[in-house]
Amino acid sequence: MKIYNKVSEFNSSIPTVVTIGTFDGVHLGHRKIIQRLVNSAKKENLQTALLTFYPHPRMVLQQSADLKLINTIDERKLILKETGLEHLIVHPFTLEFSRLTAREYVEEILAKGLNAKKIVIGYDHHFGRNRTADIEDLKAFGKEYGFEVDEISKQDIEDVAVSSTKIRRSLEEGDLEKANEYLTRPFFLSGEVIRGKGLGKNMGYPTANLKVPESYKLIPKQGVYVVASVIDGDKRFGMMNIGTNPTVGGQERSIETYFFDLDKDLYGKHLHIQLLKRIRSEVKFDGLEALIDAMKADEVFARNYIKNRNNE
Repeated sequence: MKIYNKVSEFNSSIPTVVTIGTFDGVHLGHRKIIQRLVNSAKKENLQTALLTFYPHPRMVLQQSADLKLINTIDERKLILKETGLEHLIVHPFTLEFSRLTAREYVEEILAKGLNAKKIVIGYDHHFGRNRTADIEDLKAFGKEYGFEVDEISKQDIEDVAVSSTKIRRSLEEGDLEKANEYLTRPFFLSGEVIRGKGLGKNMGYPTANLKVPESYKLIPKQGVYVVASVIDGDKRFGMMNIGTNPTVGGQERSIETYFFDLDKDLYGKHLHIQLLKRIRSEVKFDGLEALIDAMKADEVFARNYIKNRNNE
């Protein structure tokens, strides 16, 4: 899959079948749409292209500080590589771009920019300045500019929306199993390992402190999780605590992972850490001894879970 940072970078003499959207989570519903794109392209000798925007339009138009997404843009690129897509165009969403008329958008972006011969899009798609044009307008433009519109039904679009909402809600409520079921793979967090306070090391549990730089990335409910990550080519398991460490008087939320049987300096490494199972909520214990006992119990649970999972 080739990735482009704006539509003007894309240049293909082979016409495309295009879909447009955020595709946050790239969950089962999204994959159905992408599969429809791939099947259509094979049948009609077209190339597949997905057009998405960054920043998210709400960040620009509404400056939504409360916007939380399942994936960062880099995570989305990573996941979309696995879907069979040929081209991913991540076009900058700006105020200037939002003021394009419907005709300008169709002509400059879809027809000339992407060489679209078919557009696979939801029944409720709106576009152009103030989102005034709808799918019927798109079909009319299609006759003029030489592309066909494949309309995704209300049911399929609602399934996609419901799935995204359920995934976000499940993560916020700590129902990781439901979220991972909808995603069809483990939810993951990405970031650089930074120096923490060293409290875990003093308790016999040295942790990798993950910094997630994107403020819009959804962080699951506070608690302890069984996790996995590929480190220097090897899959490693461990347990992660998301929370403020109230037992030791912590104030700010941190994301700390203790990797089992790993004696390596991880500072500065960029990790993708999968969340496999939620063990429990974060608790304020009566002192360090009680906290360490709980961590030992968490480790036993996590190791047994991993053992059983690997034996399935």
